Amino acid sequence: MRLTVILTSRLNRSHAISIFMKGSTDDVRKVMRREKNRIAAQKSRMRQTQKADNLHLESENLEKENAALRKEVKRLTEEAKYLSTVLSNHEPLCTGLSGASTEILYGAHHGAFHQHISVPHYPL
Repeated sequence: MRLTVILTSRLNRSHAISIFMKGSTDDVRKVMRREKNRIAAQKSRMRQTQKADNLHLESENLEKENAALRKEVKRLTEEAKYLSTVLSNHEPLCTGLSGASTEILYGAHHGAFHQHISVPHYPL
């Protein structure tokens, strides 16, 4: 029972098998099953690599988006602080607020909000 297996060129990824057999069909089936399994394993590894590459790209894109959003949050926080300061500086000068309570205009948290402000100097 002798089995000879010749693999064709692997460069073009067509892994055809030419089998010249002198023996049982069980040996042929075994060789064919192994070749089929080898090809399936190779395809599986390629899919796994592609999936890992896609996840890496998605991760990089999400990190860039996260950085941009953090930058925008910082900018908006600074702008809110600046506008809050402008409003605080304007309140004593505003004649329209003379009879109104600041709690009615701004709510109960108005004073607490101003306690946490460190103000950058923006030009008016």
